[in-house]
Amino acid sequence: MNKLEVITLFDQDQRKNVAYPDLRREDVPNLVRHINKSGAAEGAITYSQLDQSNVENAISEQVRYFKSIGQDFEWKVYDYDNPPDLKERLRSHGFITEEPEALVVLDLQNAPEILWQPLTQDVQKILDPQKLNDVQIIEEKVWSEDSSWMQPYLGDTIRDHPEQMSVYVAYSNGEPASAAWIYFQPNSLFASLWGGSTVREFRKQGLYTALLAIRAQEAKARGIKYLTVDASPMSEPILKKFGFKRIAYSYPCKWKYKP
Repeated sequence: MNKLEVITLFDQDQRKNVAYPDLRREDVPNLVRHINKSGAAEGAITYSQLDQSNVENAISEQVRYFKSIGQDFEWKVYDYDNPPDLKERLRSHGFITEEPEALVVLDLQNAPEILWQPLTQDVQKILDPQKLNDVQIIEEKVWSEDSSWMQPYLGDTIRDHPEQMSVYVAYSNGEPASAAWIYFQPNSLFASLWGGSTVREFRKQGLYTALLAIRAQEAKARGIKYLTVDASPMSEPILKKFGFKRIAYSYPCKWKYKP
């Protein structure tokens, strides 16, 4: 896998041209921003092409804009973005930089054979939004935090745009044990993986691998070339065992609206 070629494709598909059902995409000079339609969640800057001559004006303008609509937003910075001190400049404008995430990519043509084997675990695709309660149960057990946002977000997407998201739950003796989902950006060579959470007492049963496999198999059947994950330090070593390769680090930079 050629790292520079993959980054170029990723920027085009997943940053410049990306669109989400719950966000309104806007091309503005030198960047792409997304506004949450409902106003209930944050907006985003997914791509920027800046330099020393325009970066300060661009940051100030986006802060003014999101302040005018009363909406928080995230500016995700990648370690290859310009200017090199973009994160520091954002901090000086009041952004909070969260922990870095490793952008890891799997070329499905070179995926390990284990991902193409028939599943032996009880893995179900969630088609009824009412069953998303199982996903929330898993996520709250694993992370010990409120995941009430998850049911309306996932439910709206699989109901209104089922071609863009598939949600899976693995069960152990009938109990919800592990959950994960995959997002398909229209007209993209990439699909992104999310979730991948397993309740402690059900670990080491192959459920994580099963959920990774079923999503890889669906992606391959749909003509996807690459899978991506924004990986935490805990999950990156696990994903590397399945052939994922790190191509960059990303830094979520958050700006919070203060009336």
